[in-house]
Formats: sequence, structure tokens, C-alpha cells
Amino acid sequence: MFPAPSQARYSIEITVQQATSDADWSGRLFDPVSLSRAPHDAEFQGCSLRAVTAYNDLSVAGLFAGIGGIESGLAMHGGKAELLCEYWEPAHRVLATQFPDVPLVEDVRHLRSLPKVDLVSAGFPCTDLSQAGRMSGITGESSGLVTEVFRLIKRPRPAMLLLENVRNMLVLDGGAAMQFLTSELEALGYKWAYRLVDSRFAGVPQRRQRVIFLASRTIDPRAVLFADDAGEPTEQYFSNQACGFYWTEGLRGVGWARDAVPTLKGGSTIGIASQPAVWNPSAPVGRRVVLPSIEEAERLQGFPTGWTEPADELEGRKGARWKLTGNAVTVGVSAWVGRRLREPGEPILDGQEMKPGGRWPTAAFGSKGKVWAVDVSMWPTRETYTHLHDLVDLDAAQPLSVRATSGFLSRARRGNLRFADGFLDDLADHVAHMSSELSVA
Repeated sequence: MFPAPSQARYSIEITVQQATSDADWSGRLFDPVSLSRAPHDAEFQGCSLRAVTAYNDLSVAGLFAGIGGIESGLAMHGGKAELLCEYWEPAHRVLATQFPDVPLVEDVRHLRSLPKVDLVSAGFPCTDLSQAGRMSGITGESSGLVTEVFRLIKRPRPAMLLLENVRNMLVLDGGAAMQFLTSELEALGYKWAYRLVDSRFAGVPQRRQRVIFLASRTIDPRAVLFADDAGEPTEQYFSNQACGFYWTEGLRGVGWARDAVPTLKGGSTIGIASQPAVWNPSAPVGRRVVLPSIEEAERLQGFPTGWTEPADELEGRKGARWKLTGNAVTVGVSAWVGRRLREPGEPILDGQEMKPGGRWPTAAFGSKGKVWAVDVSMWPTRETYTHLHDLVDLDAAQPLSVRATSGFLSRARRGNLRFADGFLDDLADHVAHMSSELSVA
């Protein structure tokens, strides 16, 4: 189990390290930012900096587990699932296959209690929070199920809670979801931190921005989420060979991503895929606009190829794999959290106090109603990057259909968006080429 809090207490700004010069200390002592943050730091002085040791497993109960993205990443650093809970039958089938020795429960509402674990994870439904969903807010029919998490962690109360959800949660209804989550956690005695991250930092060519939220009664969550900041790379970091976009849009946005695809989406409830398209301007006409396969989508989320295959065994669920993959948590993101749970670091805490009623920042920590915004990027690290043209087999990928391409092209021409040079021309050539092939056939 997770170790007890260390007896050593610390304060980021008050403790003077031996190597700190008098001049450095004087600068820090009278630094207005440090002084204004002091009340926030004081709330975290009782937190331990100890990690899960290499000899202990980190026991995990996964709620709204999906296909196990959080649990798979944590497992890379000693995380051991003791319970998984997932309602949707195709996801249930994947979990039963990929985690065969873990007890599996279908409905979180039927759970009376959780096993005694170190960490509870919950990628709770984003349907009511996402711009692609109903946006009815945290009290909506689906996203409101997060209240079941708070019911279950009251007793026994785990040391840590790890949540994941969409970026829109920060702004929807003036940040009502964030206010609700933080208030509920503080009422249960948790200190919390969150950070918006881009899955590309984990090395996958998918621009996917998600809020990672860590609350704890023992360790300092800031030493996990704010110990790294590699910063967003320059354009030279990415290749020019291929770009991703949403072929289902085109009028007000396209989700354009250089050397990556935009966020994989869940698709429809009946499993109709809405995968992004890839533009490869150097390919022959007819192959310049293609679609990644479901196996490639799994890898875009950090899973091994075929991870969601068990869902195909269910009759009438053809295509459910796209929804499963699109709703998942990127494995490399949770692996980063798992690594830092093992090896906490000194947190980067530069920032400013969030004013009451202010806009929720992209990273922050807090306790007892106090919120401190932290100036960190969405790229905590830069893992070895897999270029889009190396992950998607552009020579074998399925071309985008005439109907889909024509629809996008029509919307793009009616709108006022600006596109990369040659992009719309390539789409028009693609339509003409595919149409001629169909007429010959």
C-alpha cells in the first residue's frame, strides 16, 4: 500500500537550501510572487514527498475504465488494478480480455464500496462537457455520474484520486465543473492539482488536449504534475510530409494538425467511425487524402495493435472499436503520471493567484478554496516522437470517399477559413480522380 506521510515537512519558499547564497535568499524572500503564493504553499506543508517505492505495488481501482488507458499506463510503473468498473458492453469485453485476473463490475451505481487501494482512477464520461457532446454540464445525465466517484471514495478513503476529462471542462458554464470537482474534493480533505496536457508529449502523433487531475490526502500532487516542463517544441520538431484534419467539418474549423491527427473522437453510439483524414501532398493523385485504420488509431492512443479486437466478437457492434479508441486515455499520458508517482520532483510553481470568479487556467493547484494558477506548458516532457507518416501506412491506407471529400470541399469553399497552399486543389483532384475510377468500374 501507499506509504504513510513522511515526518519531514517542507515549504518551497521558506526552506533555505544549503547551497543558496544570501543574495539568492534575499531575492526570494522579498519576491512578490513568492510572498503572494505563501498562503497557498502553507496548505501543502503537511504533504509527503515520498513516492511509491520500487518494492511496493500501487494498488488501483479504475472507475469508468473504458479500455484501460489509465490503468495500462500506471501498470508500466508498478500500478496494479484491483478492480475495474465499466458499463458499456464492448469496453467490458476488452477489459475482460486484457485484464483477465482483475474483478470487473458493470455499473458504478451498483457498487456499494471499493476495495482498499492507494489510488482511484476515473475517466468519467465527457458527453455533457465536450464540445462534441451535449454540453449540458457537470450535472448532465452522463457526466453527472462523477458523483458516484465521490460517494465511493468517502469510505474507505483512498490516498489519491486521478481524474481525466476534456479541455472544455475548464470553461463550460464559467468553469462550473471545476468548481464542483474542487469543492467536493476539498470537503473530503483532499489537496488537488491539475494540468492540461497534449498527448503529443508522450510521442504519439495525435494532438489531444486533456485535463489530468490529481487529488491526494498524503503526497503533494504538485510534485507529480508540475515537476516537468519541456515546453512546446518549435515547428522544426515536426515533419511537413503529412497533416491531419477532420473531414466531417470544414465550415468553421478543421482541427488542422501538422505531423499529427486531431483528437480521435468516439464516433456515434452505434459505432459509425468519424476518424480524421490525413493529407499527404507528395503522394500520387488518388492517394493524397486517406484514412487511418482502427489498428493505427489504437497506436495513436499508445495501445498495442489489436487491443480492442475483443469488441468485434459482439454481434451487431461492428465499428464499436472506433468509439472505444476515441474515448480512451492516451497510455503514455498516464504512464508519465505513474513515473512521477514513483519519482516525485520539485514542482514548478511560477504563476499567480486565481481571482474569485476568474477563468480557470490550464494548470493550477489548490486547497480550502484557494487556487493558484501555474505557468507550465502542455508538454511536460518530450518523449521520442513518432511522425505521422511513420505510424500511418500512407501507401496502404483507404482513400477518403468521393462523397466525404466533396462534402468537405463544398463546406470549405463556403466558409472563410484559410488552408495550406495546394490543399483544396488536392482535394478537388482527389474527387475528380476517384469519380473517374468509379465511372470506369
